[in-house]
Amino acid sequence: MQPISGVATVRGRRGLLALVLGALLALVTACAGGGGSGDDGTKGGGTEAAKPRPSRARVTVEPGDKAKDVATGGALRVTAAKGTLTSVKVEDEKGRAVAGKTADGGASWKPDGRLRADTTYTVDALAKDADGRAARKHTTFTTLKPDETFVGVYSPEDGSKVGVGMPVSLRFNRGITHPGAVEKAIEVSASPSVPIASHWFGNDRLDFRPEKYWKPGTKVTLKLDLDGVEGRPGVYGEQDKTVKFTIGRSQISVVDAKAHTMKIKRDGKTLKTIPITAGAPGNETYNGTMVISEKLAVTRMDGATVGFKGEYDIKDVPHAMRLSDSGTFLHGNYWAGRSTFGSANVSHGCVGLFDQRGGGDPSTPAAWFFGQSLIGDVVIVKNSDDETIQPGNGLSDWNMSWEQWRA
Repeated sequence: MQPISGVATVRGRRGLLALVLGALLALVTACAGGGGSGDDGTKGGGTEAAKPRPSRARVTVEPGDKAKDVATGGALRVTAAKGTLTSVKVEDEKGRAVAGKTADGGASWKPDGRLRADTTYTVDALAKDADGRAARKHTTFTTLKPDETFVGVYSPEDGSKVGVGMPVSLRFNRGITHPGAVEKAIEVSASPSVPIASHWFGNDRLDFRPEKYWKPGTKVTLKLDLDGVEGRPGVYGEQDKTVKFTIGRSQISVVDAKAHTMKIKRDGKTLKTIPITAGAPGNETYNGTMVISEKLAVTRMDGATVGFKGEYDIKDVPHAMRLSDSGTFLHGNYWAGRSTFGSANVSHGCVGLFDQRGGGDPSTPAAWFFGQSLIGDVVIVKNSDDETIQPGNGLSDWNMSWEQWRA
């Protein structure tokens, strides 16, 4: 009887194993949804989930992917058909974002300004259709590398302290035929804030100034964003720079050509009155408001460079301060007798102050005034038998009214 009992035990184990396997199979089948309604709503559907329908929205980026020599202005545009743009991100190769705005109810996007030259950009755009399904586009393109470029030589220098009459002046190395585009890429601001306006002198110079002289202590910022700006056909800017300078104390000097004197006022108070010599008859000094644009401890003055051929060539003029582009200086004079200053006008149009040869004596009027002066200080000449200096001759911007300047 013992062997029979053993067979029965084996069969019991097999039955138990079959029961467990059946239960597991039923569980797996239930998890798979077998035998129930399918995802498509039909009885006895398959085990795979239905694939979502694609978005009806279509995103288009102009220029096309991997385009080369793309124009810096007007070429970039992102549009969405049968959908709305929800995100547009454009960055250059350094990760700098390009600002832009959507329009037409989200159907299009354009950058706020032009792009940089010779730069690779990436575009990532997202649009959604009416059902909220997303369509994406990723492209890259590279802007043109200009064959010809232009720059603006600016004054004053970055970090400098200047007088109250100093305008911001930019002189371009190429004539500008698209002034609006260039001017739009230049910003001049001041703290404390004051209205500032620009004015073109010809097609190669752009100046900025307030209505009246700057207030002492004002901090002025010039931002040049000319990279990629087409200044003339086929000629593009290449500057991306910020320049900051500070306005120092107010110093305004008034030269009276008839009285042969110069009165210096510092912050509204008379500092000193100095005897001078101005332009002789036939070579009178310009009248009007001028601004010191350059200071030279010693310089050469050759009459041939300003139309006086052979009349003078002085190789060591001390304490020279430029007042005009046409050769007007306020400078030290060691070759005229001291009695000349305050009594006669003998120069070729400059304003002369008594000095020693080499400028080594700090007690002379010329040395003293040179040490007291800043680039941007104002020098006003009156009572000379000559015309008023033209506003574009040197930094003589203040000879235009505010209305003329803005026009």
